[in-house]
Amino acid sequence: MAETDSTVEPRGEIFEKCLQKAAEWRGKGIDPHGQRVDGLTLVQNARANFKEGVEGVKVKLAGRLTACRSMGKSIFADLKDSTGRLQLFVSKTVLGDEPYADFKRVDIGDILAAEGELFITRTGELTLRVDSFTFLSKAMRTLPEKWHGLTDVEARYRQRYVDLIVNDEARDLFKKRVQIIRGIRRFFEARGFMEVETPMLQVLAGGAAAKPFKTFHEALSLDMYLRIAPELYLKRLLVGGFEKVFELNRNFRNEGLSRRHNPEFTMLEIYEAYGDCRTMMVLVQDMITTLAQEVLGTLKIPCADGTVIDLTPPWRIAPYRDLVRAKAGDDWFDLTPTQRFMKATEMGLKIDPAAPDHEVTNEVYEKLIENTLLQPTFVIRLPAELVPLAKKCSDDPTLVDVFELEINGREVAPGYSELNDPVEQRRRFTAQLKATGDLALCEGKIDEDFLTALEYGMPPAGGMGIGIDRLIMTLTGAESIRDVILFPHMKPRKD
Repeated sequence: MAETDSTVEPRGEIFEKCLQKAAEWRGKGIDPHGQRVDGLTLVQNARANFKEGVEGVKVKLAGRLTACRSMGKSIFADLKDSTGRLQLFVSKTVLGDEPYADFKRVDIGDILAAEGELFITRTGELTLRVDSFTFLSKAMRTLPEKWHGLTDVEARYRQRYVDLIVNDEARDLFKKRVQIIRGIRRFFEARGFMEVETPMLQVLAGGAAAKPFKTFHEALSLDMYLRIAPELYLKRLLVGGFEKVFELNRNFRNEGLSRRHNPEFTMLEIYEAYGDCRTMMVLVQDMITTLAQEVLGTLKIPCADGTVIDLTPPWRIAPYRDLVRAKAGDDWFDLTPTQRFMKATEMGLKIDPAAPDHEVTNEVYEKLIENTLLQPTFVIRLPAELVPLAKKCSDDPTLVDVFELEINGREVAPGYSELNDPVEQRRRFTAQLKATGDLALCEGKIDEDFLTALEYGMPPAGGMGIGIDRLIMTLTGAESIRDVILFPHMKPRKD
């Protein structure tokens, strides 16, 4: 069968009834899909500005009708806009016979504007006494009564617009996302960083190890790639004399879908000349704690499983090898590669026998250690083979001067003391490509322009990347990356 998105219910009897109602509105000379409305007040502003005891202040609200309770010659209804809900009181005596009859034709989900005076009901609820209304848009589908729970979780992602209508928690989360991103920009601009934009369409996809999306530029007759990271362009700007830069934009990786991965995602990358790995550790700790206080008002983040993430600084610092030894044994790095492979399989890991020795150790870290690092932890001094763009540790050339920030069992940010030696960088690029086992891949796959830029001289620098979607998961306690992306990519459903 052909693949379809079966989340969307087919049109049926209800849709036909809605078409009939739209025709009735037209028959009364009213456009069922409305026109511009001026002079509106947001619900939150109406609430904030209302002063009990002050009468005669009129407001005009617009939004979606989400509830309606008829009581003969009066109606109580709920009107919801982007900022909240407010009760409407519609009286036949105030509105008049024909307008009152028109209001009774309005369905849940329809959009309208209502004008009148605010007052407090006997039950203490702020309410708008409607003296006129304007019909603005006929909903042609009914809203679900419930839009949550495991049975509907995919529908929430596939029809996010419906999720946002009826799920206040989802609306609040995405408002927090906006506040967090605004806060990031304020944080870096206040510290003298300049926001820049670099190409998303690139001749070579560099700056990370990931499979890119490939396209073709007709005018240039050239294969091109959606970027997997902006790193190599941002470093060119360090060469050019911009000493503090950041970019907040999209990356694309042609890889799998999971609770932690979406092929299109938002990334923040930061570079600071004359800094290093430790400069970035201070910066990211300050940034995340500042955002938590400003947006959430707390450094204690509750998670769905009951875990509480405590962002109170200073954060733990743990060498990579110490964590591996604690899990795999004090003698792990004294074993031969064959012995390490055998021990890893005994620990339940499935590893390709042809995998390099450093990947065996990294499987132990990623599969058995990383998900246990719930509280903020800087994992430092990683194997040099894992990070080809970072400087080596001065006291041990087998390690690189980097950190991976782990919170709630997932990597939020890697940071480096950036490699700025063009000769060593070329050697690392070549070794990385040769490790694929296909020497032909080296030809035309090394970013020669980036290496040329390094040859002009790049200052010592610290740099880091922060996955914004994962950061927002961390700060909001969301369990899936799809919960923090408005329109996540999904596999098509089949009939």
